[in-house]
Amino acid sequence: MSTLWPAGPRRVLVVGIDGVRLDLLPDLRTPHLDAVAAAGFLAPVEVDDVTPTMSGPCWATIVTGVGPAKHGVYGNHLGGNRLDVFPDFTTRLAAAHRRRTFAAGGWEPLFLARDGGPLFAAPGRLAYIAPLEDTPEAWEVCDERVTAEAEYVLGRSDDDPQASFVYLGAVDETAHFRGCGADYRRAVETADARLGRLLAALRARPTHRDEQWTVIVVTDHGHVDAGGHGGRSTLERTAWIAASGPGITPGAPPPGPLHHTDVAAHVYAALEIVPDPHWTLDGRPFPTVAPAEPAEPAAEPVPAS
Repeated sequence: MSTLWPAGPRRVLVVGIDGVRLDLLPDLRTPHLDAVAAAGFLAPVEVDDVTPTMSGPCWATIVTGVGPAKHGVYGNHLGGNRLDVFPDFTTRLAAAHRRRTFAAGGWEPLFLARDGGPLFAAPGRLAYIAPLEDTPEAWEVCDERVTAEAEYVLGRSDDDPQASFVYLGAVDETAHFRGCGADYRRAVETADARLGRLLAALRARPTHRDEQWTVIVVTDHGHVDAGGHGGRSTLERTAWIAASGPGITPGAPPPGPLHHTDVAAHVYAALEIVPDPHWTLDGRPFPTVAPAEPAEPAAEPVPAS
């Protein structure tokens, strides 16, 4: 029988919203993203020169904490990857640290053994909800169902994932079909409303008052005005991270540049886990947080329910 360490108060939620342009956010109604930023920060991330501005390599970098030279993902087909050596944080935490983890979304390579995937190999709990077709409307339905499932899981104290990743893809799909005009902007605002529902689910947990939540919201890449990415323009290379939680100073931007690899590194730090040097992470915890000291629970592990 597998065992799980007692949870402790620390929890992390990472919400990945695909393809959200940073330069448009000031003109959009995104109160929930704004609240995360006000409680912590929102800062730009530049996709580096060796990473294609595509979802596959960018999300792989975000959730593994290493770049393409290590994880081996260079396109939206994940074939040839080294994710067995450099797993996503939900898989690593479940396997190496016996933590409850959760991942949810609707893009096949992230969650299924198709197109060289999955990126999320073995979280403690996985919810894959497929869009019925590749259209903006179908992706909105998919994201709605993903959000509802994540609300259910995150709101329960019995299942109690300590590290979760929720993927929303409708914004990116809308840009590909319709460019970055009015429909795209409405899709960003709708994604923000879904973020708000996830945050409300955390606050409604029966044990919320005894918990310390870190929330990270991140996008993978931008888009050109007509919709599309994969090139090296500033619009395509500019992504962003917003985060709040223990040790993050409200309203204080990080003193140095952020990188996509920092997300997974910060997940571990927020859970007070010091990465094994053999993981060779490329990222570091967000600069506003001091590195965590080793803090694995001293108590005996308890049987999984």
